[in-house]
Amino acid sequence: MTANQPAAPRPTPPTPPTPPATAARLLPQTSRYPRLSHTQWENTIQDLFFLTEPTGFSALFIGDPVSGGFDNNSEALKVTATLWTDYQRGAEQVAELVASDPALLAKFAPPTDGDSDAQATAFITSFGKRAYRRPLTAEEIARHLEIFHAGVATPGELAAFPAGVRLVVQAMLQSPHFLYRVEASEVPDGTKIRLSGHEIASKLSYMLWNTMPDDALFAAAADGSLDDPKGVAAQAARLLDHPRAHAMVANFHYQLLQVDHYSDIYKDPVKFAAYSAELNPLLASETLKFVDDVVFNDGDLATLLTAPYTFVNAKLAPFYGVAGDFSDDLVKVDLDPARRAGILTQLGFLMANAGAFENDPIHRGVFLNLQLLCSNLPPPPNMVPPLPPPVEGETLRERVDRHTGKGTCGEGCHGYLINPIGFAFENYDPLGQWQTMDAGKPVDAAAEFSLGGVSQKYDGAVELAHLMADSDEAHRCYVAHFLEYGYARRPQKADDKFIATLAASSKSGTHTIKQIILELSKSDAFLFRAPVEP
Repeated sequence: MTANQPAAPRPTPPTPPTPPATAARLLPQTSRYPRLSHTQWENTIQDLFFLTEPTGFSALFIGDPVSGGFDNNSEALKVTATLWTDYQRGAEQVAELVASDPALLAKFAPPTDGDSDAQATAFITSFGKRAYRRPLTAEEIARHLEIFHAGVATPGELAAFPAGVRLVVQAMLQSPHFLYRVEASEVPDGTKIRLSGHEIASKLSYMLWNTMPDDALFAAAADGSLDDPKGVAAQAARLLDHPRAHAMVANFHYQLLQVDHYSDIYKDPVKFAAYSAELNPLLASETLKFVDDVVFNDGDLATLLTAPYTFVNAKLAPFYGVAGDFSDDLVKVDLDPARRAGILTQLGFLMANAGAFENDPIHRGVFLNLQLLCSNLPPPPNMVPPLPPPVEGETLRERVDRHTGKGTCGEGCHGYLINPIGFAFENYDPLGQWQTMDAGKPVDAAAEFSLGGVSQKYDGAVELAHLMADSDEAHRCYVAHFLEYGYARRPQKADDKFIATLAASSKSGTHTIKQIILELSKSDAFLFRAPVEP
């Protein structure tokens, strides 16, 4: 071909056929290395060394970024240079603590017969399996034996064996195999990758107990029980029936309901003399005790949203108008079903979502939209002006409507999404007490809001709570939140069908909250992972 001769045209390659949908493509893409949260690190250290209480060393770790979701979100949990230094310091502190105390050392490194190498190898094998949450390879055992010998060579004030243990512990606690839940399995099952028994054991344990597997779970992983979905379901049921699962349920709802905000509650002492900051921890205890009672007595989401009872003591009872002799202990009491329904009419939610001087229907409406209905509210614009001062005879509702309601620039979000459900709570003052008058006028708590694509009318929070309990949105939102917490990642499109199925069972009353949790351990998204996309 000469320089002036045009090149022959290249043939157009055929359009590749569209690949059929496969099970792998229906699985979400997930991290193979989800990092332990600080709470999980602390819990795991306590269980790994059989300590009677947490070390508290994680309190010195740099805080994790706020992702807007839950604190175990693996997509947000990274290891920065600062955190790596924190992990190193924490590993050294733990190693010194346990190696220098003969009683603690005996719990996780019991003496064995044989020479020093045999004893060290037995320790590395047994402790390493629990630290890495899987059996060690021969190469890993040999490598850690070298580390053990290096510790023996530099004992400091310790005897030879404790000195070797100290350095091995330091090394293992800084290993990715401890700090992450590593999913190394490559065994294909059709178009999916089946997780190993030990990987499923860790996934179960951290989902339901927020810590490492116990002996029974390790045994189930070793004997192949977790290779069968029925075996996984049996272990999930066992873990959920254990008292340790109560902490998981509390932690999930603590974050979902933003109970941490209860500690920031403040009311003007002149206008609300009945309020005291010592109430704040009681409000959190009331909510979590109620949640625990609902969940572990086979309640469902509808119960959580509508049950007309709560837990009070001598300090909380007056705010509900409940008569009786009460002590400092929280006890279960029935409330007026015309005035109280579930978590949304409890004092904690009402006080935390009200100002120091008056109610705050806007923040109450935002909370319900975001946390309980998963509405796609756009972020607020910059420099939002505060509510205007009241005019004489104007109720708070009238003032909010004047500022953000229909016909104003805030109509799109406030007029149809935020204000209507916020106004449902106007019968509760900033202390959560029942009120019937505002600015000399009868309280107006009637509004309408679109649920299931239909505009629903209600008068007050009780009617709204019952409508929410019968809505697709609330059940779908709650299930999606639990999936996010249980799987330590945000829901993906591949999760939609599973979420919809669980939400329908929740709405129909077929599934209690405990059953929803158990179903999370049965899905393909839990038992398998998708192949890594190129």
